[in-house]
Amino acid sequence: MSSFRTIELSDNNYENDGLRFLTVKTKNLKGRGDICLFVPKVSEGVTNLPIYILLHGVYGSAWVWAMKGGAHRTAQRLMDNGTIRPAIIAMPSDGLWGDGSGYLPHLEKNFSEWIVSDVPNAIIENIPQASVESELCIGGLSMGGYGALRLGIQNPHKFKAISAHSAITKFEEMGDFVEESLSSYGVKDSETAVIDAVKNHKNKIPSLRFDCGTSDDLLEANRLLHQQLLNLKVTHVYQEFEGGHEWPYWIEHVKDSFLFFNGQVTPNPS
Repeated sequence: MSSFRTIELSDNNYENDGLRFLTVKTKNLKGRGDICLFVPKVSEGVTNLPIYILLHGVYGSAWVWAMKGGAHRTAQRLMDNGTIRPAIIAMPSDGLWGDGSGYLPHLEKNFSEWIVSDVPNAIIENIPQASVESELCIGGLSMGGYGALRLGIQNPHKFKAISAHSAITKFEEMGDFVEESLSSYGVKDSETAVIDAVKNHKNKIPSLRFDCGTSDDLLEANRLLHQQLLNLKVTHVYQEFEGGHEWPYWIEHVKDSFLFFNGQVTPNPS
């Protein structure tokens, strides 16, 4: 029995570049949510590919990682040359609340559970190359980096690894990007700063990496999070690269997420 009242999956007769599109209705959104998927070609009978979830930033939606960032093409290139093993790349919408939901639980809608529960379930139920045995990793950029860090740390039983690019590190930083007042979010979570989640879950954190551009306005916040993790003796990888808070940076460095995830999931799933 499906977890969702309604499901729409794109027809492979009209799909291109390995991209598929899935829309499901969920109580967590009180409506429909979209997921853009890259499903690589694999041998018949492969049913437990890893699933790498990529979260977008403010203003975007399910299509931006593919149609602005070419993430699926980067993944395909890495798979073709044997640098990473095949994996499903899942690129969900944040739920389309305001300029950005923050992937947080609000008073009326739970954008955290949409990502943590609904997105994997929708893929497992509808994509033959995935199953309950598929290992999950989560990454994202900007607001999506914030979501990946917070949700990955809060759900170590779900995710094998976390990777964030140019991440917002605490809820208050959302105010620099969105039109909505932060009070209007009605956030129902005490762990709105990444470091709060770390302190509450520090003995169970999945493999963790994050990076930021040296011209990014969020650089100092990312450096602070790195130092806080060092102070707490939390194992992680932090890197800085040339670039700003912009698509050329994310296009270049999404490969670092894929390489990191590939190193954390079980080799050669069968």
